[in-house]
Amino acid sequence: MSSLGHTFSGGVTALTDFSLDIAPGEFVSIVGPSGCGKTTVLNLVAGLLDVQSGDVKVGTTSPKAGRHDVAYMMARDCLYPWLNSQQNAEFGNMIRKSDKADSTKRVLELLERVGLKGFEKAYPKELSHGMRQRVALARTFAMASPVLLMDEPFGALDAQTKLVLAELLDQLWEQEHRTVLFITHDLAEAIALSDRVIVMSQRPGRIIANIPIELERPRSVRALQKDPHFHEIYANVWSLLEQALEDKPTEVA
Repeated sequence: MSSLGHTFSGGVTALTDFSLDIAPGEFVSIVGPSGCGKTTVLNLVAGLLDVQSGDVKVGTTSPKAGRHDVAYMMARDCLYPWLNSQQNAEFGNMIRKSDKADSTKRVLELLERVGLKGFEKAYPKELSHGMRQRVALARTFAMASPVLLMDEPFGALDAQTKLVLAELLDQLWEQEHRTVLFITHDLAEAIALSDRVIVMSQRPGRIIANIPIELERPRSVRALQKDPHFHEIYANVWSLLEQALEDKPTEVA
């Protein structure tokens, strides 16, 4: 991404001069004030918004909605209430017309991996919020997309469930090293999971810090909570985010 700018109808400029390169297999998180354009960045990479200014490339090609090398996990689980856990987790591969047998094998392995063995035939109404997010995580990883876009996937969960799912996400990433662009408001989550943390300013969003996370891998998200170096990084990121919060957002013209 280079020199991205984006303005919505009504004159609200979400992004200005936003440039970011992500290496294959890298896990990068973006943090910043609400409304600073974090989700806009994801939607531009996913091809859900047209690029107005600047340039975006996924690999060597321009973004396009529906491309199979990109998977998008949203804050809400977006499960279909009439499908059970296995069917919901297979839905992305069904739309992509992936091999049915391979998809089912992969989904069943992932449902077990996320702690839902025995709940394959359960419907969303029979699952807790955290269990529903586990199904959504299994659905995302079931697709063979090398690029994962994740928009606050654990944002609505309680602290303990967030920690468990963050640990699970880290373990899944360690196995496959897909390229991840992760949006979160949780600084601890961003630091524990990421190779780099990007801090954005108030609207219009721009990058004010690009912080390498020099913590050894593989990591334990829970163990890091007691690591002094982790807390040093947290304090640094927090101070930068405080600077971003002090800037007033640009009002609608």
